[in-house]
Amino acid sequence: MARGVKAARPLDRSNPLPLWAQIEADLRRRMRSGAFEDRFPGEHELVAEYAVSRHTVRDALRRLRDEGVLDSGRGRGTWVRKSRIEQPLGALYSLFRSVEAMGLEQRSVVRALEVSVDPKVAERLQRPPSTEFVYLERLRMADSEPLALDRAWLPRSIAGPLLDADFSHSGLYDELAGLTGTRLTGGSEVITAAVPTAATRKLLKIPAGTAVMEVQRVGCLREQPVEWRETLIRGDRFSVAARWSTQEGYRMDVSGTDSRRA
Repeated sequence: MARGVKAARPLDRSNPLPLWAQIEADLRRRMRSGAFEDRFPGEHELVAEYAVSRHTVRDALRRLRDEGVLDSGRGRGTWVRKSRIEQPLGALYSLFRSVEAMGLEQRSVVRALEVSVDPKVAERLQRPPSTEFVYLERLRMADSEPLALDRAWLPRSIAGPLLDADFSHSGLYDELAGLTGTRLTGGSEVITAAVPTAATRKLLKIPAGTAVMEVQRVGCLREQPVEWRETLIRGDRFSVAARWSTQEGYRMDVSGTDSRRA
């Protein structure tokens, strides 16, 4: 096996540092170099790589799990735990802002951008069944990894110019404001845990047994509902947050959060 930066380094058995500690340090080095992005090796593979006992490998892995570096599940093996992206509650949903705050590259793969007629969406937005909507479907990415599947509907009468927009590196609300001068003024969200379909698991590259957060949202313009959005977010990469204090009570907003990018 060629010795690259991602490959295992031979252990120094004359080193007073225990073998498990050397393995732990080397696994950390390999993770920093980008190893194990697709899969983390099993115990037997690590035993063979480092020429040690299974007990020694387990000692190293246990410490990495205890620190939250690794995660594992029965029947699913072990994997490198990704940092979670935290989204504050109480502001218009702004996933791109949260991704950027983590220092990650945000981008979208546009799966659909078209005119759609959807009676169920029309009913939710209190419009006639024949209403034409601009329908935008995006796979949201954090660095090179899928984070969420996002679907949004807005009336064509308001959002028609969005059909010519490039959403690969920009947010829906930025484009809506820039092309139409319209900014949503409020809205409501319902966030629930959901079991993804096999197709959604494959698209988001999440293992079996991992839940998603489903966000259903109505965006309003001067009290009138004009946006329906459905977003499925990886439960292993995302969390929501709120603040509370004895002085202010329970607050569902975060000072300074901008609602213009989503």
